[in-house]
Amino acid sequence: MSSITGKTIITVAPTGAWPSKKDNPAIPLTPEEIADDVYDCWQGGAAVAHLHMRDDEGLGSMDAERFEKTVNLIRERCDIVLNLTTSGELNATDEKRMAHLKLLKPELASYDAGSMNWAHSTLFLNPPDFLEKLGKTMIETGVKPEIEIFDPGMMYNSFYYIKKGVIKEPAHYQFVLGAAGGIGATVENLVFLKGLLPENATWSAFGIGKSATPIMYATLALGGHLRVGMEDNVYYAKGVLAESNRQFVEKAARLIREADKEPATPAEAKAILGLS
Repeated sequence: MSSITGKTIITVAPTGAWPSKKDNPAIPLTPEEIADDVYDCWQGGAAVAHLHMRDDEGLGSMDAERFEKTVNLIRERCDIVLNLTTSGELNATDEKRMAHLKLLKPELASYDAGSMNWAHSTLFLNPPDFLEKLGKTMIETGVKPEIEIFDPGMMYNSFYYIKKGVIKEPAHYQFVLGAAGGIGATVENLVFLKGLLPENATWSAFGIGKSATPIMYATLALGGHLRVGMEDNVYYAKGVLAESNRQFVEKAARLIREADKEPATPAEAKAILGLS
């Protein structure tokens, strides 16, 4: 683990692939909106931004040019660590899912460690040949995988790829609790997943929708890092839409300080995660 103690990383996931302006008018969709939002969240205490792109119709897109425009707009204004999705468009080819990594070489990118039924209506596909190609591409480009875990079987997939050398250690995990088709968002499940972590791994967690706050409290108590944002939850409180992603970030920062810790800066997040 990093020698930096008492610091907790806040990741903001401002957009995702699914929520729309109908769900919450404040959700950012264009490159300009996303960049403005991320800068605002950085000012509020976020150290990492997990980015998805949208097309002109507001649908999830893996368009490398949109990633490039958004990343450039963000990097002109702040030093927030960038974590780019590789799963933002259901029908994207393997190459399209990786093209932006080769182009932009972000610090982090998502590595969804397996396939599953998604929302009981479609498939979230991450087959073995893609995961091998993705891991090797990340090694070649110097991008650290954020290993996203939607169910316990994905933990064991990650162990296989670590052993095979497709994922380098120390690994960083993101526990996703409450996704349709994935593990439920309970404190018991979070404790179980944490117990599976390899030695020296870092980890973060979040709950989707109404489970966001209880999973945040439990993650803090267990020593993990936090992810917040409208990708996972458009409501700030029951029946109350969030006014901005910064509102979520500032809530996380308050809770971290109440737990006698401090939000990590981007530089501290890089040190914790072992990023160059």
